[in-house]
Amino acid sequence: MSQSKRPLRGNGFTFKRFFIAHDRCAMKVGTDSILLGAWAPVARATRILDIGSGSGLLALMLAQRTASTVAIDAVELDEDAACQAQENVAQSPWAQRIHIHQADILEWAPRQAQRYSLIVSNPPYFTPGPACASSARDMARATHTLNHESLLRCAEILIGEEGFFCLVLPEEEGKQFVSLALARGWHLRFRNDVAENSTRLPHRVLLGFSPAAGELLQERMVIRGPDQRYSPAFCSLTQDFYLFM
Repeated sequence: MSQSKRPLRGNGFTFKRFFIAHDRCAMKVGTDSILLGAWAPVARATRILDIGSGSGLLALMLAQRTASTVAIDAVELDEDAACQAQENVAQSPWAQRIHIHQADILEWAPRQAQRYSLIVSNPPYFTPGPACASSARDMARATHTLNHESLLRCAEILIGEEGFFCLVLPEEEGKQFVSLALARGWHLRFRNDVAENSTRLPHRVLLGFSPAAGELLQERMVIRGPDQRYSPAFCSLTQDFYLFM
């Protein structure tokens, strides 16, 4: 059966090489995580960490993009999400090299002796405001339990000397995060500003930091072209994952 004719399950999202069930996760599969998982630099990755893994999407995308020798750890605070991530991983082709940890990253990070060559996170975006419909979604969206300074502190503990720490944020929060990271001694090495189309300002930013200084590679991408079809750049980035590409 061709990929385009594959039966689609209703409780999640079907990718070309794996399925993500997300009905027990506060945050569902979305474009932000897909962009980050497809964009994060993996060429030199030997050990990868996903902070706030949710359904396990980023861990699975990075497993698909890397060699069989690359081990991936994924840390998720919410018990239901961590259980679902483990189920998603178990049904994937990469179950032997992805390890889900149900833990608070603030407590988990100081206990680790190993360092990572790539850390990724689709972190809580917003400072606490009006409550969401569920406490789990509120925790996933807002910085109640993991503010950005704490996230950076965990990454500092866990990153290798030449490693990269990559994340996706709304444009305004990204500007604030860059200032905070630079003040703590990080170097911005990758940046991709993402707009819905060429007539709109960027609404998301993909950021890559390193403890090591180096050249900044800066890009801008639109998701859709003038005809409202996905742009060539977006298709090129995500074509290994989306069924319809």
